[in-house]
Amino acid sequence: MGIEFQSHNNKQQWHRNQTATAAPLVLGLQPAALVDHVAKVDCTLLSQIPGERGGSFPVGAEELKHILSEVNMHILSSPDNSSVSKTMAGGSVANTIRGLAAGFGVNCGIIGACGDDEQGSLFISNMSFHKVDLSRLRLKSGPTAQCICLVDELGNRTMRPCLSGAVKVQANELTKEDFKGSKWLVVRYAILNLDIITEAVRIAKQEGLFVSLDLASFEMVRKFRVQLLQLLESGNIDLCFANEDEAIELLRGEKDATHEAALEFLSKHCRWAVVTLGANGCIAKSGEEVVQVSAVGQVKAIDATGAGDLFASGFLYGLINGLSLEECCRLGSCSGGTVIRSLGGEVTPENWEWMFKQMQKERIKVPEHGKLLVS
Repeated sequence: MGIEFQSHNNKQQWHRNQTATAAPLVLGLQPAALVDHVAKVDCTLLSQIPGERGGSFPVGAEELKHILSEVNMHILSSPDNSSVSKTMAGGSVANTIRGLAAGFGVNCGIIGACGDDEQGSLFISNMSFHKVDLSRLRLKSGPTAQCICLVDELGNRTMRPCLSGAVKVQANELTKEDFKGSKWLVVRYAILNLDIITEAVRIAKQEGLFVSLDLASFEMVRKFRVQLLQLLESGNIDLCFANEDEAIELLRGEKDATHEAALEFLSKHCRWAVVTLGANGCIAKSGEEVVQVSAVGQVKAIDATGAGDLFASGFLYGLINGLSLEECCRLGSCSGGTVIRSLGGEVTPENWEWMFKQMQKERIKVPEHGKLLVS
């Protein structure tokens, strides 16, 4: 059965990506393409769904369908008439890769698989629009993964991805050609994809790539800590990002389960270790150097979805350009601050402009395409 697209335009976008010749500088591994349904809701809905509030943990197809059917009855009104629900290409890795491409002009690509349904068409269209190389994205018959992102009145998000039955790239489908010529591989910890992550990291290291790992969620760290520690202790992870909840969960049961202790632990296994602290900025360590950076351009969060993902975009941009650890953190803080200003993990043009102005204030060099927006 052939893949069918919703529009001729999407098919043209796909073929343009297929003819890309230069290897992406940064590759994201997202085994299953994902579409996010983001909505601002009241707390009564959050109390009705399985799992802990604020985390991210998989649900089945029926549970996702049930949550989506309940959303409209719990949606919050917006006093400024801004959008209270959006649907877009999503997933932590996709958010980071899209941010690097759209906001920083970095040549990026994604490895994974996409279904032949409405969600798959949306994913392709959205990522193509932001000039992400999709030549390593396999097209398969079947459904595309979805995730419901529920945002409360304080801007905190609770995520429930549905991966059951969704198409995804398999470990035995990965080849050296997927990685050849690239410099970075971005992955997100997920127990359901551990075999794919392990194989991708193995090939990436053979091809000389640096590997960046995001710890995903405190629920994932708590439930699958042993496997995570094995991955970290392999010595194949060069850069690790953890938020404050994930950092504490990583050392649960230890006497000194603090952010600083978690940073120290991660730095023993990774060349660069970062713990993000929300409105309190971040701490990072590389070798013997430790820095702490405050949040940049503080603003009330509309939605925290994607904050850590976009922090990673800015931090990686700094590393790619040879900036200091402190400058990388400041860039991450600028970048992470863009996405919390509106709903969802995709940064609006207005918020990219806000970021470039923050970079100017911080005396950080603005990417060439960003200079046009702040001149």
